[in-house]
Amino acid sequence: MKKIFITGMIPEIAYSSLSERFIVTMNRSEKPLSKDQIIEGIRGKDALLCILSDRIDREIIESNPNLEIIANYGAGFDNIDLAAAKDNNIIVTNTPLVSTVSTAELTFALILGITRRISEGERLMRRGGFDGWAPMFHLGTQLKGKKLGIIGMGNIGKSVAGIAKGFQMEILYHNRSRMSEFEEKEYSAGYRSLEDLLRESDIVTLHLSYHSSLHHYIGKEQLGMMKESAYLINAARGPLVDEKALMSALISNSIAGAALDVFEKEPRVTEGLEKLDNVLITPHIGNATIEARTDMAKVAAENIIDALEGNVPKNIVRAG
Repeated sequence: MKKIFITGMIPEIAYSSLSERFIVTMNRSEKPLSKDQIIEGIRGKDALLCILSDRIDREIIESNPNLEIIANYGAGFDNIDLAAAKDNNIIVTNTPLVSTVSTAELTFALILGITRRISEGERLMRRGGFDGWAPMFHLGTQLKGKKLGIIGMGNIGKSVAGIAKGFQMEILYHNRSRMSEFEEKEYSAGYRSLEDLLRESDIVTLHLSYHSSLHHYIGKEQLGMMKESAYLINAARGPLVDEKALMSALISNSIAGAALDVFEKEPRVTEGLEKLDNVLITPHIGNATIEARTDMAKVAAENIIDALEGNVPKNIVRAG
């Protein structure tokens, strides 16, 4: 009987589904495993189900020549050395689509949170700083009529655009490839170059998969193109944004604010960001809903079942 190693606690449905067919070992500690522990865990196993915070590098991959599949529990996959997996004929899969709605909803929570200064107001209330209603007190920005610039018009970007329509926002987008005329009409979205999107948008939100070529995709130069009244939202991948450049822009008020659910050197946050009132930070909870995480477990298990039973998994990630 084939054997599977799961590196961390995920919804029980994955364990029970896999256990009906295979011998499954799951790390039930909430502490992340070290590299050596992962190597030891996959010894003699046929499949690895890892979580997004695990760094699955070439050394780990090549420690077990019998490994057939690495199933990532997450829509992203930049934590896995895809080239090493390809070199060793190992299938790599992810869990796309099922986290789309939850991540898009969290994106809009961040947009509302930073533009209406919700967390700032909540902190004020907790320290007893509310002295009563006043006409110019704690003013934020309404979304109706504002330009939302979506960078990365994949499934999550499109879901964000759908929500934005309900807020009567004007939607701009930049993508590696332009959508069809039909899709642009469907999402009421206007295509822009990156530079024009940054200059025109009142809110810029990132929805890109990460690749080393996109490191610091938003840096000092790009932040300098944004309006002083604009906000940056990142619920995609931390290294897309140069956090030191962002902090400088926030301190100098060259942009109005930022909301981040992911960080450049996660879980560490660039020192000083957490002290700024014009930034909202959340602990990578984009798809942290019961529904999304359960569906992710189902998909990861299905990917492994397909691979180990000789079928082609639906969610194969390709190197390059």
